[in-house]
Amino acid sequence: MYTTSEQLMPLPDLWLPLPSDSGIATDILTAQNARLWALVLEARYVPVRVEQNSAGWRVLVPASAFARALREVRLFEQENSNWPPPPPPARPLEENTLSTLSVLLLLAIFHNLTRFGVTLPGHASSDWFDLGNANAAAILDGQWWRAVTALTLHADVSHLAGNLAIGGFIAVLLCRELGAGLSWALLLGSGILGNLTNAYFQLPAHRSVGASTAVFGAVGIFAALSAMRYVHHPNRRGLIPAAAGLALLAALGTEGEHTDLGAHLFGFLWGIGFGIAAEFRLATSGRPGRMVNALLALASALIVIVAWWKAFTAGS
Repeated sequence: MYTTSEQLMPLPDLWLPLPSDSGIATDILTAQNARLWALVLEARYVPVRVEQNSAGWRVLVPASAFARALREVRLFEQENSNWPPPPPPARPLEENTLSTLSVLLLLAIFHNLTRFGVTLPGHASSDWFDLGNANAAAILDGQWWRAVTALTLHADVSHLAGNLAIGGFIAVLLCRELGAGLSWALLLGSGILGNLTNAYFQLPAHRSVGASTAVFGAVGIFAALSAMRYVHHPNRRGLIPAAAGLALLAALGTEGEHTDLGAHLFGFLWGIGFGIAAEFRLATSGRPGRMVNALLALASALIVIVAWWKAFTAGS
């Protein structure tokens, strides 16, 4: 009795296709699923190969590893059955475009009053820009109202038009998203805090005017709202609005000889903080009601009025 070398060679292992689903008698997969299963099995050190035929794609494993491979892909499918998560539901937008545009019109009218030298009753003729600009030394000395009044002043018509064009577009969108009162309160808050923070880091002689600090606050708010809304999205969609906001800051917030980069940057950063808080509020309690929005709008208007009253009182 004797053996040959061919008889000593082990028989090749039989390769079997994995079924596409435990309840369906087919082994045909999509190209994406076939590649994904292959990656899963390779990560678990299971021999695998992927082949394509006229019907579609198949994933094959050795017969000796079939049970293990089937278990691994079933566990993978169970753990990822609800992935990717569905996008967040779209919120209905509020129709308040007219009220938002009315505020922008008031800002334009106010600019004309300051340029024509109109003064308040009982006060001598005063320079509105001298009284209301964001003077860093004066703000740090306690004249907090300058952080507010500077938002309502503009150097010239082109400065005003630029802020109204860009800021108006963003303000309309933001007011429809959050409600007019909450939006203007957040815009004003980011502008005020942006000017206050900027004064701390600037030289004492630094002066600035313009609503662009609040405009970039609006950009930050929008970026944070979208980033928070898509924070769990697998394709990192939430990073897109944040990157877009930074790109807009770099493109529009740094150009020009008299551009106040610090005010734009700090307005943007405060806007991000307010946007995170606003999205958390929307996700947990919903959009503020009409009464709350009205109170927030009234409070925002009163802050501006009181700030200018303080400016004229201190300057008289």
